[in-house]
Amino acid sequence: MKAFYPQLVYIEPGALEYPLGKQLKEKFEREGVEIRETTSHNQVRNIPGNNDFQKYRNAKSTLVVGVRKTLKFDTSKPSAEYAIPLATGCMGHCHYCYLQTTLGDKPYIRTYVNLDEIFESADRYMMDRAPEPTRFEAACTSDIVGIDHLTHSLKKTIEHMGQTEWGRLRFVTKYHHVDHLLDAKHNGNTRFRFSVNSDHVIKHFEPGTSSFLERLEAAQKVAKADYPIGFIVAPIVWYEGWEKGYLELFERLEAILPTYAKKDMTFELIQHRFTKTAKRIIQKRYPKSKLEMNEDERKYKWGRYGRGKYVYKDDEAGQLKETINTYIDKFFPEAKLEYFT
Repeated sequence: MKAFYPQLVYIEPGALEYPLGKQLKEKFEREGVEIRETTSHNQVRNIPGNNDFQKYRNAKSTLVVGVRKTLKFDTSKPSAEYAIPLATGCMGHCHYCYLQTTLGDKPYIRTYVNLDEIFESADRYMMDRAPEPTRFEAACTSDIVGIDHLTHSLKKTIEHMGQTEWGRLRFVTKYHHVDHLLDAKHNGNTRFRFSVNSDHVIKHFEPGTSSFLERLEAAQKVAKADYPIGFIVAPIVWYEGWEKGYLELFERLEAILPTYAKKDMTFELIQHRFTKTAKRIIQKRYPKSKLEMNEDERKYKWGRYGRGKYVYKDDEAGQLKETINTYIDKFFPEAKLEYFT
């Protein structure tokens, strides 16, 4: 698939005080992209479209160039200690995505240009925890790889973390546009993770993302660039033939990766879950989706802040976990399983 390119760009005036903001404005002007000014991303209005469905689709191809004002980082358990804020939003159309609810009525993509200030804040968090390493997750609210060919913010972050003693960077992607990141001076301080799934799940529930094969080929490139590598299998979906589908995933993954990459590899397993709010939004935005969200067939699991979600019942969750663990043990015996949730 082609790399993302915005059809409409909004620029906050403050963004032009930073080199990256100026560079992006000049770039999009040269390319003839429509540019509008906005006082704040919260004031973005008039996304083109005759109805909510069209406006949502068009928002997904809209980029807001702005400044990250809040430099207090959110926590990011279990993936990392903190989320480093580089961007929000995603151009993908994954039916199940949690960003459906966290971004609400603002599904556009936003990139932050005050990188030096973000890095200074990250450095302070590192100092507070030293000599313990501090892990930063760069993909909590976006698929940062999907836009980095435009901004190179992620590449700059990789190289900043590569210069530190205690900083460790992590991010995950469903996109294969990684070539510009292969020569980054990461010094082993960045773990490059791919979100992978069975071919069935990718085809039916992850439109607007790179294909099964494209992701595997990108993972091979990244491994050969000596990045520590990892995979998030998420969401693990129970469907007819799921055992065979996930077996094929691990077979093909094992076949394409170089042997040395398998010695320092991580897996994170996340079963499919949804909230009542997410279900309502998903059914509105993707009315033809075949994503199973039958509350009567699920278990309600309480989460933080008194809010809960529907996960698979214990028997099904146990079978999913046991089967995927068996595949990991067979094909990647030296890999580390970080969690199943």
